[in-house]
Amino acid sequence: MAASDSTHEETGETGATPAPGEGTAPAVPPATVTGTAPEPEGAGRRGEEPARMTIWVRGEVQGVGFRWFTRAAALRIGGLVGFALNLDDGRVQIVGEGARAHCEELLDWLRGGDTPGHVEGVTEIWDEPRGGYRGFAIR
Repeated sequence: MAASDSTHEETGETGATPAPGEGTAPAVPPATVTGTAPEPEGAGRRGEEPARMTIWVRGEVQGVGFRWFTRAAALRIGGLVGFALNLDDGRVQIVGEGARAHCEELLDWLRGGDTPGHVEGVTEIWDEPRGGYRGFAIR
């Protein structure tokens, strides 16, 4: 088959174009050409990055089932490991590791007023996960 002379629509130039099936590459779907680059290792959508939060809850939070309900909330949210612990000064300390969005959901629950007892304040710090937990424990 011979090449034919035609006008190239994209450039307006004239010249020889290969006949169908001769010297042409298969068409590349536009999505392949304009797709986004893969994310770097460890990157994820917002909220999926791993996090560790340590929380101290002040108020009437000991002797009212607070740790048990905190563990139940962590299990309901899913994807969290860590513990809830009564401190000698009357506070409850909670350490949770998992996706940041899951940690934030537990934190929102602790601040939301649907906890046993009476929460006067919640303080948290964020860090990189350290690992070493299996499940969510009451200590």
